[in-house]
Amino acid sequence: MTDLSTPTDAPADTDAPALFDTMSTMRAMRRLRPEPVPEELLDRLIQAAVWGPSGGNMQRYEYVIVTDPAVMAELAPLWKRCVDAYLATTGKHAPEGMDEAAYARMVAAIEYQRDHFAETPALVIPCYQFPPPRVDEEGLLASVTALGPEAAATMASTQDRFAALAEGSCVYPGVQNLLLAARGLGLAANITIWHLMLEDEWKAALGIPDDMRTFAAIPIGWPLGRFGPVRRRSVADVVHRDRW
Repeated sequence: MTDLSTPTDAPADTDAPALFDTMSTMRAMRRLRPEPVPEELLDRLIQAAVWGPSGGNMQRYEYVIVTDPAVMAELAPLWKRCVDAYLATTGKHAPEGMDEAAYARMVAAIEYQRDHFAETPALVIPCYQFPPPRVDEEGLLASVTALGPEAAATMASTQDRFAALAEGSCVYPGVQNLLLAARGLGLAANITIWHLMLEDEWKAALGIPDDMRTFAAIPIGWPLGRFGPVRRRSVADVVHRDRW
C-alpha cells in the first residue's frame, strides 16, 4: 500500500513545462499571513478561473470574493462549526495508508486555520447554476431511443446526481485553474466544501441568492510555510490500462 505521508517525487524531466513543477508542489496551504492580497492579484485568480472550460460554454459561474475583515469575522463562527463537525466525524481518523504523525500535522493545520479564520486575507466562493432544462416531447422520445429503455429508466432515477455532477464539472475546472494560478503567484490556497454543512447560513451571510448553488470555500493569502512536494499515490498504483 502506498504511504500517503511520503512526498511524491517532483518530475525528473528538466524539459517538462513549468506547469508540472507548479502542480507537483501545490500543497494545501492552510497557515496564512494576515497581510492583504492586492485586488489585482485576486482579479487574476478569477480570470484564470473564467478561462476554465464550462459545459456547453454556458459560462453561468459567479464568484464571491470576501476581503472585508468585518465580513470575515462574521463567517468565522460558521467556519468553526463546519470544521468541528468534520473533525468529529470524517476527519476523526487518518485516511487509510496515511501515517498517523503526518495526519496529526494536517489536523493541526486545519485547527490553526479554524482558529485564525477571521484573519484570512481573502475568501473565494465559486457559484454555479444551470438554466432550466429545455426538453420537448420529441426530443425526450429521441433520447429514450438513443439510450434504450433500461438506460433511460436508470438515467431518470439518477437525474439529481447527474445534474449535480454536470454543474460540478462546469465549475471545478475553473476552481483548479484558480488554485494553479494562486500557486504560480506564490499565494497559499486550499479548496474545501465544509461550508455546505451550513450552506444556507453562509449564503444568508453573503447575500447569495437562494436559488444559486455554491461549490467551494477557498481561503487565500500569503503562506506562512513553504511549498513543497505533494503527497500522492504513485501512477503505477492508480492506472488500469485499456480495461480494469
